[in-house]
Amino acid sequence: MKFEYHVKPTGSDAACGDAEHPFATISKAAQMASPGDTVIVHEGVYREQVDPKRGGLSEHERITYCGAEGEARPVIKGSECVQGWTELADHPHVWTVVLDNTMFGDFNPFATPIFGDWLEMPKFGKDPDKHLGDVYLNGVSFFESTTLEGVYDPQPRDTDEDFALKIPCPVPDVDRTRYVWHAEVDENAGTTTIWANFQGADPNEELVEVSVRRTCFFPSRNHVNYITVRGFEMAQATGDWAPPTSQQWGMIGPNWSYGWIIEDNVLHDAKFSAVSLGKEISSGDNEWAKTERKTGYQYQLEAVFKARRIGWEKGLIGGHIVRNNDIYECGQNAIVGHMGSAFCRIEHNHVHHIALKREFFGWEVAGIKFHAALDTVIANNNIHDCSLGMWMDWQTQGTRITRNVFHDNVRDLMIEVSHGPYLVDNNVFASPVMFQNWSQGGAFVNNLICGGIEPHTVPDRSTPYHYPHTTEVAGCAVVSGGDERWLNNMFAPQPVKPTVGEYGLSAYGDCPMSMHEYLECQRAMWADPSQGGGERNPLQSLYAGGNIYLSGAQGLNKQEGTADDSERMQEDAPFFGGTASTSVACDEPMPVTLVEEPDGLYLRCTVPQAVADTRMQVVTSDMLGVPRIVEERYEQPDGSDYVLDTDLLGQALTATERKAGALNGLVSGENRIRIWEWNN
Repeated sequence: MKFEYHVKPTGSDAACGDAEHPFATISKAAQMASPGDTVIVHEGVYREQVDPKRGGLSEHERITYCGAEGEARPVIKGSECVQGWTELADHPHVWTVVLDNTMFGDFNPFATPIFGDWLEMPKFGKDPDKHLGDVYLNGVSFFESTTLEGVYDPQPRDTDEDFALKIPCPVPDVDRTRYVWHAEVDENAGTTTIWANFQGADPNEELVEVSVRRTCFFPSRNHVNYITVRGFEMAQATGDWAPPTSQQWGMIGPNWSYGWIIEDNVLHDAKFSAVSLGKEISSGDNEWAKTERKTGYQYQLEAVFKARRIGWEKGLIGGHIVRNNDIYECGQNAIVGHMGSAFCRIEHNHVHHIALKREFFGWEVAGIKFHAALDTVIANNNIHDCSLGMWMDWQTQGTRITRNVFHDNVRDLMIEVSHGPYLVDNNVFASPVMFQNWSQGGAFVNNLICGGIEPHTVPDRSTPYHYPHTTEVAGCAVVSGGDERWLNNMFAPQPVKPTVGEYGLSAYGDCPMSMHEYLECQRAMWADPSQGGGERNPLQSLYAGGNIYLSGAQGLNKQEGTADDSERMQEDAPFFGGTASTSVACDEPMPVTLVEEPDGLYLRCTVPQAVADTRMQVVTSDMLGVPRIVEERYEQPDGSDYVLDTDLLGQALTATERKAGALNGLVSGENRIRIWEWNN
């Protein structure tokens, strides 16, 4: 029998939980709910850490947690309100409070330093510690000062350094940088003392909250499957630094389970990650940082094999849906995951203002940061105002990144040490840096690209690839560079020169244009006795055609898609299976502007006639062939073919030709097109 439990702040956990006698906490309902049940949470603020006892049994017997229809979203917070502040007589605007450590239970975020693998700032043993805690004034988080003196007279900052690119970036809210806190924990006295500069506000009259809990909705056990969480607001949970070699905490997450749906939520102000689809703890717990016995790379490689031993398989782990969420103001990620992010669908989320406080940094920071997102589809998301929009790392295989809009990021996309096949199609990339590529085996089709591209080789890290549509490891390989397909893209450089990379495909100019040329390079290396007995890994082939290069963008410094090249590409079967359209160079510019309006995000541009008149072949799986290393077709997770006959807006075509770029509806002259609709 299916039950419907109700929760209200005015209820009682001693009640029966029906509509007439609701529970007071979501946690009580989470202990009672069984497969098929629904937990309806009424409006109000719930300060608790929900740890669901059970999951569902199948898609048809889920446990669903949802906000009550017709009411304001229920809010789950990882913080507690704090009053009783005392202003310092000799430092106006600075107030202090002494908290009893019992309010934190067995986890005090103000006593816990930020720590873990690939954390670069603060650097362990070099920089002063920063901590997991935070202070909030009327919902806005402060900055931590590593000294008490830094709280007395904080100076505003109008720029911060982007740690990855070492460039200055404007601070979104300069005045906010003057709101700072410092804490000291006395374990013997059992107290935590916090000092904070409220810049003239009275903390006893305003809403002041401090971090208390790691999570808002997160099972403590693994394999709590088939849960739906819909219609909540969640905020102010701490989480923890979330590299792929540790437990990956999130404000909400399934914790190594299967089949969750996280939808229609507003998730903000996670100290680290809002949504975690990540790894559990037994396959790795920051051993690199703790022991330095092996490198993080080696521990991560081991984590993949350890996870296989404990059941990392399709149908057992991953398979989640994250859709229609508004996720913002998080310190590390909107969505993070390692292995648990496989076989998922990430769709129509609004991801913005991620990692812009820049209080800490490591090589795990991005709006969406996934490792081993096998067969995962990331579709129709609006990703903007992030230090890095999306970072796909290790085992990006069978992954599809489609119909997304990236804009106003320091960098839009990074893909690292993966071997394909992965497909990036029908996206708008409107930031100054479109792509940092430390990978191979990708197919980039029908994108509108406004920023720079920077390719790399990675000869010192051999990473896994898999048998198609499974987690079974088929082998490991280094990244030699190339082995990519760039078809039917529109390169539209903007007036701002990219900080890194080049417009168009000129940075790939040294890549051979066919498998025949690649083999000639490899044979020449084997014939050179000075190279020893190791592997030979020359640059791999780069297949390009049907691209449009507007003023300022350059191709491969070779003719793309000509009759001669098409014949050579045909010779590369099964590595490249089709004939590409001829590329077009246009010496006119095409400035692109994205404008937020009440009903959505609009793209405005003036299209040259020569561009509007071009037509390119519709790209299919057969045209893309297979990447050299993995030898898996570019195909959908169910094994069916790709036929890329729909554009960014989902408009289907009936012909075998379409325009280059992401928008088939562009016309000559002025265009104003809504490219993304806000969530309701």
